[in-house]
Amino acid sequence: MRALPENTPTMNTPTTPAKPINSYRKYWAQRFGTAPFLPMSRAEMDELGWDSCDIILVTGDCYIDHPSFGMALVGRLLEAQGFRVGIIAQPDWHSAEPFRALGKPNLFFGVTAGNMDSMINRYTADRKPRSDDAYTPHAEPNKRPDRAVTVYAQRCREAYPGTGVMIGSIEASLRRIAHYDYWSDKVRPSVLANSKADILLFGNAERALVEIAHRAAAGEKLSEMRDIRGTAFLVPHGWLPNEEWEEADSTTVDVPGRVDAHLNPYEEIPEQAAKQAEANGATATVQPIKFMNVHERVAIRRAQRAKTVVRIPAFEAVAYDPVLYAHASRVLHLESNPGNARALVQLHGERDVWLNPPPIPLTTEEMDFVFGQPYARNPHPSYGDAHIPAWEMIKYSVNIMRGCFGGCTFCSITEHEGRIIQSRSEESILKEIEEIRDKTEGFTGHISDLGGPTANMYRLACKDPKIETKCRKLSCVYPDICENLNTDHSSLIQLYRKARALPGIKKINIQSGLRYDLAVKSPEYIKELVTHHVGGYLKIAPEHTEEGPLSKMMKPGMGAYDNFKKLFEKFSKEAGKEQYLIPYFIAAHPGTSDEDMMNLALWLKKNNFRLDQVQTFTPTPMAMATTMWHTRRNPLKKLSRSSEKVDVVRDGYRRKLHKAFLRYHHPDNWQILYDALIDMGRQDLIGYGKHQLIPPTPPKGNEDKGQRFNTARTAHHPTRRFQDAPPASAARKPGGKQVGKGNKPGSRNGAAATTAGKPKGRR
Repeated sequence: MRALPENTPTMNTPTTPAKPINSYRKYWAQRFGTAPFLPMSRAEMDELGWDSCDIILVTGDCYIDHPSFGMALVGRLLEAQGFRVGIIAQPDWHSAEPFRALGKPNLFFGVTAGNMDSMINRYTADRKPRSDDAYTPHAEPNKRPDRAVTVYAQRCREAYPGTGVMIGSIEASLRRIAHYDYWSDKVRPSVLANSKADILLFGNAERALVEIAHRAAAGEKLSEMRDIRGTAFLVPHGWLPNEEWEEADSTTVDVPGRVDAHLNPYEEIPEQAAKQAEANGATATVQPIKFMNVHERVAIRRAQRAKTVVRIPAFEAVAYDPVLYAHASRVLHLESNPGNARALVQLHGERDVWLNPPPIPLTTEEMDFVFGQPYARNPHPSYGDAHIPAWEMIKYSVNIMRGCFGGCTFCSITEHEGRIIQSRSEESILKEIEEIRDKTEGFTGHISDLGGPTANMYRLACKDPKIETKCRKLSCVYPDICENLNTDHSSLIQLYRKARALPGIKKINIQSGLRYDLAVKSPEYIKELVTHHVGGYLKIAPEHTEEGPLSKMMKPGMGAYDNFKKLFEKFSKEAGKEQYLIPYFIAAHPGTSDEDMMNLALWLKKNNFRLDQVQTFTPTPMAMATTMWHTRRNPLKKLSRSSEKVDVVRDGYRRKLHKAFLRYHHPDNWQILYDALIDMGRQDLIGYGKHQLIPPTPPKGNEDKGQRFNTARTAHHPTRRFQDAPPASAARKPGGKQVGKGNKPGSRNGAAATTAGKPKGRR
């Protein structure tokens, strides 16, 4: 094994306090002060008195100076460290010239695809090009390339050879190891291999970013930084940081819970050694017994783990072996807790992709520092009055936390932001609300959201930090809510009340997805939410009604939904409000049978729901549900050649059928549903009865009967008799965006939104 010299630094262990990101000595360029907007042109640099940029950020989004947009947050954070930061937004990638717009950076390029993965941004779940881009002025499409991180990084290299290149954002984060790519339908290597970047930052990378910037300013090359948590890089095969490190094969750690053998608290000569000595005619010397207490044993175990790298199957292996791919995915997720995760390594050709353990989460004080920078809270002036959908959606919203311990297998939040909740202080959040009130043009007193990845995980955490650092569960709320999880919503209730009391604030809505199985643990929170923060409709995400797909999603059963619905209706009635739930569902998720979708359709009809929009499951890189999609194996359990096979809805007909079940009420879907129900032996669901899904369809090719049928179905379809759907405008967010449109800001991939039918006679 190759090793670095003994004095090479190694990454901080979880027991080592991380250096606060606001404690570094500022770089000398801080004398230039704060820029009104980070410059996007030479002319702006001249106005600021800059002869060059220290760091240039390249992004696939337009530049909006607001903390909800990654480049603004990263840029302002680096500015607060004293660096001169420029931004190249949505450059023409067909040549290197646009990447020379701000000159050569003194330290490095930082490359990101933007707030979304570029492939999800550009293509639908059916792999069709999108006609708009919410992160571009006037929603203009085709302003970024496919796999933007790779393309941008290559162009940076071409523009200024020898300059350091760092890649990050959700696209790089989810592609840090070999991964299945839905759009090319194959396993692709780590983005490091094709981008030629020096270093990759994964997750929320503020801590790593600040350290790298200061070390680069001190003269260290990005390609030499190998000891920073939350980073990945390419190294020669067999490389180890120093001689103290050892490599473990991933097949020896592929079990949940404890992965190391208990240490023997008694140290004495092994029995076999004594027998060997006796056989040789010598007298075995028994060493004095040395007792180690639990703290000493734990310290030894942690020291061993901190110096161990786990080798997962190589890219060339996982590209052709589904079982090994699923195994690698499982190990990566098991090694995701910053408190106990080990480094991972994966061979790509003749080089290894090395992943350091995840970053130590930010403290509340550090979160306040990040969100407290002098953001202009507006798009860059160069865009004029252009309509930017993503900005319109979040301009009056506030991010109060990050992370999610739900562990839903189809969601990328956990892979990117982690399971540990990082919350801002009340003071920081209330200050931002006041800034919106005082600085944002067009504000009328309505805050559109106080949330984040979820609406109600603010300040929730494990009851015991020691337990949290040892835990290796993939979810804190599945199959049941962990007994060690604090579910007290009092901090969030208090925040809502203080925010409502601010002068000039008329209304605060909660638009982020609600974790209703947590909410039912705090009825007082539901009452607060329903009474003051629901604007007629509240979205929640059961995802499905059947145990099969729910078990593959790691989502709770419908009992939790029913409990929440009762409380929601009770408190709505007490408040004198007519309010409705908007459930989200996923079509064609791995583990979903045709019968599961039929039963979901029956549930929808029984509960008088009509789907507003539908989208099928989209496999995103590195998600566990994507592993199921690609391998037909279940990585939630230990894997073998004979392990459980997962039903995957891949062919076009079944995907269309599952979507049709979700919109059983639409005439365009009746023919495919008719054929499917006949094949399933469920003719009893065809007819005009209240408990039947679709009316009888005319024989194929009989145009006369078809014409009469089309006329009759409007009058006789059962949904017309017992419900009236609310107007479509009722299911729209501020700014006219329709709720539930997949893969857009504020929504979730693969979800379908519904609107609740009002009782007959109530308009």
